[in-house]
Amino acid sequence: MLNNSFVNNNILETIGNTPMVELRKQDTGLCRLFVKLENQNPGGSIKDRIAISMINDAELSGKLKPGGVIIEATAGNTGIGLALVARIKGYKVILVIPDKMSQEKINLLRTMGAEVILTRSDVNKGHPEYYQDMAGRIAGEIPNAFYINQFGNPANPLAHETTTGPEIFKQLDGNVDAVVCGIGSSGTLTGLTHYFQKVKPDVEMVVADPQGSVIKDFVTNGAFSGAGSWFVEGIGEDFIPPIADFSLTKKAYTISDEESFIMAHKVLREEGILAGSSSGTLIAAALKYCKEQLQPKNVVTFVCDSGNKYLTKMFNEFWLRDNGFSKHIQNGNLKDIVTRRFSDSEVICLKPDDLIKNAYQKMKLYDISQLPVIHGTSVVGIIDESDLLEALVSKPDPFCSQVKNIMATNLVTLSPNDKISDVRDILSSGMVPIIVDKGRFIGLITKIDLINYLNKNKIFQE
Repeated sequence: MLNNSFVNNNILETIGNTPMVELRKQDTGLCRLFVKLENQNPGGSIKDRIAISMINDAELSGKLKPGGVIIEATAGNTGIGLALVARIKGYKVILVIPDKMSQEKINLLRTMGAEVILTRSDVNKGHPEYYQDMAGRIAGEIPNAFYINQFGNPANPLAHETTTGPEIFKQLDGNVDAVVCGIGSSGTLTGLTHYFQKVKPDVEMVVADPQGSVIKDFVTNGAFSGAGSWFVEGIGEDFIPPIADFSLTKKAYTISDEESFIMAHKVLREEGILAGSSSGTLIAAALKYCKEQLQPKNVVTFVCDSGNKYLTKMFNEFWLRDNGFSKHIQNGNLKDIVTRRFSDSEVICLKPDDLIKNAYQKMKLYDISQLPVIHGTSVVGIIDESDLLEALVSKPDPFCSQVKNIMATNLVTLSPNDKISDVRDILSSGMVPIIVDKGRFIGLITKIDLINYLNKNKIFQE
């Protein structure tokens, strides 16, 4: 017979009661720093807590009825939590998501059955394509729909007041001196503030804010100007959420995208914790707070979600390089424009004797439209989608033929010391410039490589 005390009735019962781990390989000064592993929730983030709280509250209040449609504006993780709870409870979910969110989150949401509407991430509140305004408008157009509105929903902070706060207090036997939070909807900060006001009001709440967000200025100065932009997902705002309670907040830190990404990589390498981008922001701010303290303190922050949602972004060397967060050694010539270099085994390529089938499979797998053909360290040809299409149409059993039979050999090569204008002219002609240094293949320069280079270096004309 099963011991039912060890068996959950469904996945929703596994939300919460996440582990606490001390970071022992970081410089925490006189303090001890603990992270609560919210990435261990079934939906992979802290937002599972508020998803079940807000849906349960909507059911109890009668705002969400059987067969209803849940609408929400989300950076992804709240949507994943809502989709998880909705699937178990039988609701349809429509989510409006800014277009800067990771593809992993979007793929997961669609796989879970949510309808995803992508909207612009470069507009602010009040614009018709701003994700919160759009979600509210859609909710008003669909019968039997309920707009969750995590930014103004009191059941959001209630989840943290009744679960996250008590768990932290119990796990540290009440010996908690400060908690570092990020601000998205502000549910975590507000809920923990309400809890600690009752049990230990001398706990200091600390805010970690992405550079470009307005929250730090508001905490420090009581006012803010216009927001900028940032890559970190899930935290940072261009307004102050209506449910925000800063009454226990004593300090706020601005953390750049670069600091956040570096910290996430560092925590993975040194602590074995695969954390998301916002977690890098929180841990970086927590370490700054720890090192400023003149007395020992127990400080808590969060691994808000899992880094496996960012494998194509901040854990992807090419994405980091394309966005200016990681660079090759600079040479002062066209080598600097080449994103993927053959000498570093970064170029997806073929050999002359490879089958055309291999070319097709690599184009599909890596979502690329042309492949250089390499013999030794020299480029001897190139094959693109038009070559592949022509072979499929004109040759019998083309996949069994070799690449050398269809590759283009009229290559357009440049040396590293040629001009950017030469690259531009070749790309404008529909060709791809191949960079060769003393007979050795360096790499290709694609249009997006040149665009990224010009943007990062603010070079728009020679």
